[in-house]
Amino acid sequence: MKTIQVNLGSRSYQIHVESGLMDRISSILSEENHGQKWIIISQHRLMELFGFNLMENLKHNGFNSDYITLPTGEAAKSLNEFSRIISQMIEMNCDRSTTILALGGGVVGDVAGFAAASFMRGIDYYQIPTSLLAMVDSSIGGKTGINIAEGKNLVGAIYQPKSVFVDPTLLESLPREEVISGLGEIIKYGAIQDNAFFSEISHALDNLESFSFEKAIYRSCEIKADIVSKDEYEEGLRRILNFGHTIGHALEAHFGYGKLRHGEAVSYGMICAGWISNQLGNLLKNDYQDLKVTIEKLPLPLLNKFDQNQILPFIKNDKKNMSGKLHFVILDGLGSASTTNDVSDDLILNSLKEIQ
Repeated sequence: MKTIQVNLGSRSYQIHVESGLMDRISSILSEENHGQKWIIISQHRLMELFGFNLMENLKHNGFNSDYITLPTGEAAKSLNEFSRIISQMIEMNCDRSTTILALGGGVVGDVAGFAAASFMRGIDYYQIPTSLLAMVDSSIGGKTGINIAEGKNLVGAIYQPKSVFVDPTLLESLPREEVISGLGEIIKYGAIQDNAFFSEISHALDNLESFSFEKAIYRSCEIKADIVSKDEYEEGLRRILNFGHTIGHALEAHFGYGKLRHGEAVSYGMICAGWISNQLGNLLKNDYQDLKVTIEKLPLPLLNKFDQNQILPFIKNDKKNMSGKLHFVILDGLGSASTTNDVSDDLILNSLKEIQ
């Protein structure tokens, strides 16, 4: 089993990456079982695929376990669903010793993590990501949250899990579109931090059937763990993880959560951000073209026609706005990223022409 350390002092934890890891989770967690309630938060389809087997293994090993399911899609990241989780946990006689297992993609992880951060002012939780996007991104770093009408993830907390368990074999049950969505985030890691990894991924995307997911997942987790360890609360370095996300989140909000997948929206956002980087003089034209060509190797859905001016209000509401200024992530070359406050509305509007 490969293990990556997230170094955060008393909140440090490990990311475990191994094919077949799901079958070992109950035995790995046995030392953490002190008779408390263990709640799996997931979705019904995922419970049928993996969750009920996990719960059976937990019970066989002496765990007092139960489960709560969420609806599919971004609709689960709502105040109503969050409130329903808390109410069900109270009905299940959960207390401060209760531990949550977040079994699912980014949506489940975000909501379950926020429930853990909020219930009785904070209880332990573990991330068990089932989507590629969650394996390389949302399950790591403690960002939790829900959406409101004004924007994505505007309500939430940074609350670290106790561990992250990544089993790449779970991807075999994932719809192809969800795998493509996750590949967008893997491209991001190379673009912001590791040029050699970016080149490797770019070449590997020429033949997706032979793509080495476990290797790509491990390297992506390494990059994110290193960044989070250096900047847990996104005061500086961690902001580069938002490359492509400012415009990506705006596209998600505009087209409707769930209609455009997060990784798909971020992929389009990275094209825009790459173009802006070039216009600002930070990214060579050839490097921008390499980025765009690599992203376009993904079979992304075509975007419906949209009014560019309708995207701006969502960007203005983005949580990366500080004192009226937008911290926008740009590339200083492939494998290097930084933030700037000098991205004008006109630059953003013109960048959207690159994806229309």
